[in-house]
Amino acid sequence: MSKDLIEEKKARQEILDKVAEYYKNFLKADTESFTEGDRIPYAGRVFDEKEVINLVDSSLDFWLTAGRYTDEFEKRFAQLLGVKYANLVNSGSSANLIAFMALTAPELGDRQIKRGDEVITVACGFPTTVAPIMQYGAIPVFLDVTVPEYNIDVTELKAALSEKTKAVMIAHTLGNPFNLGEIKAFCDKHNLWLVEDNCDSLGSEYTIDGETRYTGTWGDIGTSSFYPPHHITMGEGGCVYTNNALLNKLIKSYRDWGRDCVCPPGKDNFCGRRFDGQFGQLPVGYDHKYVYSHLGYNLKATDMQAAVGCAQLDKLVGFADSRRHNWERLHEDLADLGDVLILPEATKGSKPSWFGFIMSVRDGAVDSKGEPVTRNRITRALEDNNIQTRLLFSGNIIRHPAFDEYRDTDAYRVVGDLKTTDFIMNNSFWVGVYPGLNDTKIDFIANVIRNAVR
Repeated sequence: MSKDLIEEKKARQEILDKVAEYYKNFLKADTESFTEGDRIPYAGRVFDEKEVINLVDSSLDFWLTAGRYTDEFEKRFAQLLGVKYANLVNSGSSANLIAFMALTAPELGDRQIKRGDEVITVACGFPTTVAPIMQYGAIPVFLDVTVPEYNIDVTELKAALSEKTKAVMIAHTLGNPFNLGEIKAFCDKHNLWLVEDNCDSLGSEYTIDGETRYTGTWGDIGTSSFYPPHHITMGEGGCVYTNNALLNKLIKSYRDWGRDCVCPPGKDNFCGRRFDGQFGQLPVGYDHKYVYSHLGYNLKATDMQAAVGCAQLDKLVGFADSRRHNWERLHEDLADLGDVLILPEATKGSKPSWFGFIMSVRDGAVDSKGEPVTRNRITRALEDNNIQTRLLFSGNIIRHPAFDEYRDTDAYRVVGDLKTTDFIMNNSFWVGVYPGLNDTKIDFIANVIRNAVR
């Protein structure tokens, strides 16, 4: 090793040692102490000096796009989930976009999703599960959900099926897996793609016929988000993963400008045939780095984001255990309020890594004085006590202004009356169970809810 390299390595280590000291003196959060009135967020980043050290280490490389930490994250993330391929992107929404667009590629032959084809999904969820379908020109077919699981009503699948159906694309709700047994059997029977939006459920497990896998790995493609509230974070970030080699190649292409080449950033002639091919109507030997087989995007993440993610991966199992503990404690604390609140239940055959604790106010619920209990009454009490609350995202997505221009058109199709979806839109809310909470905070949340409904 040269003298300059030794000096550089020594200087870097001195900087990283100082970073660790800085974290302990200025960034380390006190997660144990709590005084009523302190803010209790629904979610947030949980980290230690390792994330900060990785971030600074990456910045010292000044390799501002995908690099060594990206390679490490993709490899380790795939290993953790038990899949062959994982591709880092810049957000969970981008992950959904890439997952869907990969299924529109002509390389898929008869299974290619074309404009006018149908994709089964639900109206109760996050908009970016649905947006890629409509933006491309395919037709989402909206099904209802069930309570207390808050996932797709599988009894409506048969009614949703048509000769145009090509895929099912739905999310696992707040960490609670949808009925993968029924959905996967349905997709296998009818030769449909299955895309699992796993952005709120990383670390959840589901068992089919005695085999247990992580959610996101039962379907053809899974997606994850690493936004700060999610199970692990790198700030902004997401991932698309699959066991299918062809889909993996398509995912990379749509993520990386739609190019045919698979050379990593900063590397030329990775395949050894950069000037040998003939593509489309291009001249023979046209530079393969600039051959585009698809109309793609640039949705890569940076190596600095991946550096944070690599440190977070070590904490995922512990995070999932903490989420389960907090969820179970809150469920126990509120168990006697069943006359007013519908409490959540895990889907049969699943082991959720909960993202939140969702509740619904029963129709006609009253307090001890006979006064009506409403969702807003409870959420106002929670927020007045500095406890952050959230609704179940869109509630009913087709009731939002974004759908005004599509009403009375054939841009989407609805199965049934979405009665439960509308119930959730009017009656449901959730609070956090993330690892930054402890028993004291969980019990305080429960007491505020109790006082609001009694």
